[in-house]
Amino acid sequence: MASSSRSPPKDDTNYKLHFRMINEQQVEDICIDFFYKPHTITLLTATVLSLMYFVFTRNDEHIDNNLRVGLVVVVSFFLVISVLAFPNGLSVLYFLFLVFLIFLNWDQVKTLMYWLDPNLRYATREADVMEYAVNCTVITWERILSHFDIFAFGHFAGWAMKALLIRSYGLCWTISITWEFTELFFMHLLPNFAECWWDQVILDILLCNGGGIWLGMTVCQFLEMRTYRWASIKEIQTTTGKIKRAVLQFTPASWTYVRWFDPKSSFQRLAGIYLFMILWQLTELNTFFLKHIFIFQASHPLSWCRILLIGVITAPTVRQYYAYLTDTQCKRVGTQCWVFGAIAFLEALACVKFGHDLFSKTQICYVLLWLLCLAIITLLCLYGMMWYEQSKIKNMSAQSEDCDDSSVVDSNGFIPDGVAEKSESLRSVQLKKRRKAPGRNKFLNSHGEKRQ
Repeated sequence: MASSSRSPPKDDTNYKLHFRMINEQQVEDICIDFFYKPHTITLLTATVLSLMYFVFTRNDEHIDNNLRVGLVVVVSFFLVISVLAFPNGLSVLYFLFLVFLIFLNWDQVKTLMYWLDPNLRYATREADVMEYAVNCTVITWERILSHFDIFAFGHFAGWAMKALLIRSYGLCWTISITWEFTELFFMHLLPNFAECWWDQVILDILLCNGGGIWLGMTVCQFLEMRTYRWASIKEIQTTTGKIKRAVLQFTPASWTYVRWFDPKSSFQRLAGIYLFMILWQLTELNTFFLKHIFIFQASHPLSWCRILLIGVITAPTVRQYYAYLTDTQCKRVGTQCWVFGAIAFLEALACVKFGHDLFSKTQICYVLLWLLCLAIITLLCLYGMMWYEQSKIKNMSAQSEDCDDSSVVDSNGFIPDGVAEKSESLRSVQLKKRRKAPGRNKFLNSHGEKRQ
């Protein structure tokens, strides 16, 4: 009786296994065993030997250099331990840094920044040296081409990555449009949000945002239509083939079809998607508030390293949050999703604390209108997605009825009017689809040859 009372119920056990399966990727059909076997003793030996080498060979006369090297080694050891113990080491480390930061005062923060990079003493904001939304009626090719710089490319690449993460035209375009409204409502705090209409609509929304969304979704569609079964690296004869196979080991083994919203979605999913939109906009706003309050430009490593870090953290976060919204057996969010939400709010808290003078100019009516506008656009987006799904279901049911009608023949072999034409057109469409995707069910055998 005692042992049976301690054992968890069957449903609880299945729930824990299901939660682990959707939040921790289980690797099957392992071909390169080295990456999936424990090497704890080897790792311990390598870290201790490297630590001994740096301790007894480096010059420790410079105090600042000692602190920098010590900090780098601490971070490195923390990441090594996180690889062995838990998968969220990088995000947890950034979370702990933000917790430490909010307990400092402004002078201590400046001292820390100047210690990391002495050149930050002379840093200026873009808004202090540049003018925005000036002479918007003057539109020349030279002025338009001047906007296509490295930041425009980063804007385009960023939206391509966002489309790869979200995998929904509706949500991507909603985030793109709502972000332009976000810039309008927060323009009284951040002057660099002021843009000419042609810059905001044509260059930002249509070219950079739209082009990046199209590229990311095209890659998603390309990966969705193929199933991969990779050959073993031991069976590949050439060195080039082995190296290529090792690199491909870090690519996705499969690609999950994403469906954020459907006609039978509950109010909980609707509220969850709205919260997702708010959190996404907050993360984007933090990018601009951080560099404006702590005074560093967009080209500084503090800016683009933070963007890359947030991008790495966002990938598993979106996957876990999508599983929480769409999977009825998933009753709680994953750990990475929880840490990402905490990071977003801690960044906002740091901005409010150290940018008190800036936020004292906040106009509350603009913030309320921003939240209301975000809610309305999100509802319209989800309604459009629901209408699209319903139309697709009706079209599929109509096609199935046409297929059933194609088998209707009377006793004399006569086919009713219109049925023959419908069945023939349906066969031609299906034949074209099969010709366009010849590699849908192909995979590689152990010798690297294609097999049907």
